[in-house]
Amino acid sequence: MEPIQNKLMKLTQNLWWTWNPEVRAIFRDLDTDLYNRAHRNPLRVIKSIEQALLETRAADADIVIRTDRALRQLSDYLNPTTTWGLVHGGALNARPVAYFCAEFGIHECLPIYSGGLGILAGDHLKGASNLGIPLIGVGLLYHQGYTTQELDRTHWQQDVREPYELEDLPITVAKGFNGEPLSVPVELPGRTIYAKVLEVPVGRVRLILLDTRDPRNSAEDQGLAARLYGGDQRMRIQQELLLGVGGSRALRALGINASVYHLNEGHSAFAILERAMWRVQNDGLEPRNALRETAQATIFTTHTPVDAGHDRFPSALAAEHLGPIANGLKLPIEDVLGFGRVNPKDQDSPFMPTVLALKFSRRANGVAALHGVVSRRMWHCMWPDKAETEVPIGHITNGVHVPTWLAAEIDQLYRTYFGPKWADSIVRPDMWTEIEHIDPAELWEVKQVLKARLIRFVRGKVNEKATRLGIPPPETPPLDPDALTIGFARRFVPYKRPDLLFRDLDRLDRLINHPTMPINLIFAGRSHPADNPGKEIIKRVCQIIEDHRFKNRIVFVENYNMNVGRNLYQGVDAWLNNPRRPLEACGTSGMKAVMNGALHISILDGWWVEGYDGQNGFAIGNGEIHANQDIQDQRDSEALYKLLEEVVVPMYYQRNAQGIPLAWIQRMKRSIRTLSWRFNADRMLIDYARNCYLPASCSNTAQMPTP
Repeated sequence: MEPIQNKLMKLTQNLWWTWNPEVRAIFRDLDTDLYNRAHRNPLRVIKSIEQALLETRAADADIVIRTDRALRQLSDYLNPTTTWGLVHGGALNARPVAYFCAEFGIHECLPIYSGGLGILAGDHLKGASNLGIPLIGVGLLYHQGYTTQELDRTHWQQDVREPYELEDLPITVAKGFNGEPLSVPVELPGRTIYAKVLEVPVGRVRLILLDTRDPRNSAEDQGLAARLYGGDQRMRIQQELLLGVGGSRALRALGINASVYHLNEGHSAFAILERAMWRVQNDGLEPRNALRETAQATIFTTHTPVDAGHDRFPSALAAEHLGPIANGLKLPIEDVLGFGRVNPKDQDSPFMPTVLALKFSRRANGVAALHGVVSRRMWHCMWPDKAETEVPIGHITNGVHVPTWLAAEIDQLYRTYFGPKWADSIVRPDMWTEIEHIDPAELWEVKQVLKARLIRFVRGKVNEKATRLGIPPPETPPLDPDALTIGFARRFVPYKRPDLLFRDLDRLDRLINHPTMPINLIFAGRSHPADNPGKEIIKRVCQIIEDHRFKNRIVFVENYNMNVGRNLYQGVDAWLNNPRRPLEACGTSGMKAVMNGALHISILDGWWVEGYDGQNGFAIGNGEIHANQDIQDQRDSEALYKLLEEVVVPMYYQRNAQGIPLAWIQRMKRSIRTLSWRFNADRMLIDYARNCYLPASCSNTAQMPTP
């Protein structure tokens, strides 16, 4: 009989476990404390657990039976008889999609993501895996990860390096045709660096990661991709060359003949130039034809509605780095620099990868309907002869990978009422009508269990912080288990207005400390290490929380990552989102909360413009924008207070004789029924496949401006 340790090790070798709670529970049940200390990483658990304890726990918890079942499920998953992709994928089954992104959020144990872009990319891979859409992820291996957020005694964000061990992840070194470890060269000013090619299995999808720690590189170059979004502009452009140029070369070295390049944000735009250069060098195409054919097979997704969020590289810096590409394309360097300028002839303007991607993509899209409108307005300058509505930037609204974010208890509820294979029909609106058959008391009980777990989690985080800072823990545990609990978690930047609720502290005091209708508020979020204004907002919020009126009602949870987010999305009663319209591109955190039965309270921005129907959540304001930003902030603050005071809080506390808030639960059901089938990764991937990938895999004319 095969040893249990070997079987468990097999389960860890594919990140399929990251979205299968029954599999994760096997490793958690071996040693819960070790599981949490190991950042919920099964491979670390297996490598760290004492053999005697493993044997004892395996016998006590029926681990062997559960492991055998999980291995059979994994085998069936990896060897399907049919999938959506096999039926509908057409040419993609012969030549897959290459999906480039600077960050991927698969699980918190692989910290190569910073926020929403990376989480979306991870959900994209998982969605493609579940649907069987042939897709290869391409990114960078940041061996020092991103950062861990810790607040000091003054509430200032400290960005702590948290290295992780690659040996504790199912990352393998890719092999070339000769069986030797694979690496690819990338030309940088005055030298060539080499990137090792690594692979990570994510269900049925492969994720290719480039690692600059090749012994042929200098110590400085080995650290080029050490940190996500680290360093100055020189490091940034070199990381982007590594991603776009190195990623393209890695695909070819692996024998992957991708039919479509999907560039998720402008960081990977140099892949366009590398792919065209290959056509010039390998197929003898004239440079302009090579660029045109490359554009026909390129999809570009923009995520940034804020102008300052798009990279701008000075002309001299860009020229220094793009010389080898210009030579390979057989074009003057000024022509290549012009590809990244709105006005190619303006030699003083910076080089923008986003502009390069917009010029040379078959289809460009924003990530929500309103974001498409904002993007067309933002980039109208590139198509001055067109009306704004005719600018060739569309939209495909984001969706979230439900199995990654859904609480096991909610999943079990759905299995009971929708059927054991309900997730296979997640995009069918008619299936979700069955939600109306769930007993309100049963749905309420499940949410109370999840909220209790969240409050235990938050209290644990508060105590951990107190221990780290050497201060006494709170005399009274924060948060009332019976109170309406509202969550707010996202990147702390001014336009997301994390402090909107704190504009009138007396009114906030009356609201959250109401004698019969109290509120818990849970905040989480971090700022980029270089974003001091964002850190100031965190400090100000935490200082206000220290006020005696708010200490037990409002909590800030450190180090917002996938694990913190998962606990929040699953446990809160409502989710708050109050950006300045129209600066929220999409806002997928609210989708994750909705799937778990929370009600969305949001400005009519991002996805909520499309999702809100008047009865499936709550809208802050009416969507109108005042020309004066300060006046708009005051209006939205007033609208938020009024909404909470007059609608949200009374509805939550209006109970029947059994203590059930029937009106609230009816709105929960409508939220789940009307939103879940639309705002999920399956629907998103099907939209991309039908509207982008399949057309781009053929040879139709690219819709792009003349460079």
